[in-house]
Amino acid sequence: MFRVFDNETADGVWSDVAATLLCSDVVLQQGRGGLTREIMHAALSIRDPRQRWIGSRHPAMNPAFAIAEVIWMIRGRQDSAFLNFFNKDLPKFAGKGQTYHGAYGFRLRHHFGIDQIERAYQALRANKDSRQVVLQIWDSRIDLPYADGQSAASDIPCNVVAFLKVRGQKLEWTQSMRSNDLFRGLPHNIIQFTSLQEIIAGWLDLEVGHYHHYSDSLHMYSSDGYANPILTPTKTPRNMESLSLPKAQSEAAFSILAEYVEKIIDPRTVPEMIVSDAKHEQLPQPFVNLALIIGAEALRRRGNMRLMESMIHQCTNQCLKFMFTRYVARMNPKAVSAQSI
Repeated sequence: MFRVFDNETADGVWSDVAATLLCSDVVLQQGRGGLTREIMHAALSIRDPRQRWIGSRHPAMNPAFAIAEVIWMIRGRQDSAFLNFFNKDLPKFAGKGQTYHGAYGFRLRHHFGIDQIERAYQALRANKDSRQVVLQIWDSRIDLPYADGQSAASDIPCNVVAFLKVRGQKLEWTQSMRSNDLFRGLPHNIIQFTSLQEIIAGWLDLEVGHYHHYSDSLHMYSSDGYANPILTPTKTPRNMESLSLPKAQSEAAFSILAEYVEKIIDPRTVPEMIVSDAKHEQLPQPFVNLALIIGAEALRRRGNMRLMESMIHQCTNQCLKFMFTRYVARMNPKAVSAQSI
């Protein structure tokens, strides 16, 4: 039986799922990381995919890491250092090599010998009625478990495939997952693929349609505290900005952002350069705001809280500002002034 969760925003959907997983009648299931509460065959629908930020997740998520993941994906990368700077725990789950086995962007743009994102754009530009545009991530040759049931790698893709369709001049996106962790996976997966949806919609000069997300196993680990009152609804400001740009301008903007990430994760880069380089003259304001958030996180990790707060103040996206301030309050509770919100 399908369990359906439908809401205007990602925060609303996530909160509904969390409340359901906290119910006493949810099935307990053993997972790779321990005991879980599990909902099978969960279908999620977000009516406004731009409202992708989940403020009700406790502890607060790191928006800089989520932004870095989107940049990493759209650029088709698999190098681990790009992401590890923003999430020091990532190698515990995805492996300790120089690349990540299941890197979504690399799978989409390089792994199968075809740039699937480019082909999807070309196909839908030529035939908006097509029902054949499918983006494949799962590769049975290297992802299926071994015959003895052991995992083939530490970083096996949870996302399997995406379906793209144009209806009513809007790009509809359906994401299919074999497994989904409520805390570590779902909030980031929603950000990753609603961002891709919005980016490709911009390339095609389309509006953003609904985002649909199917998870065959949607679960919460006991180690994340499912017995505790973890669900605290939080009013998340609306995201009023768009990532939709014409294709050439979009790809140039993400190239600049990728170069900026490479610069800020380099320990030789001085803090003042992190601040000055965020406002690149070729970046539209929504992309400047992405740079300001990831730059602010780089400064926080360097312990330069004064310049970090300066960058937060420069961010004009109130949703991103809210998410980052909540995260900093979690990590450095005495460092952020009330005026930063």
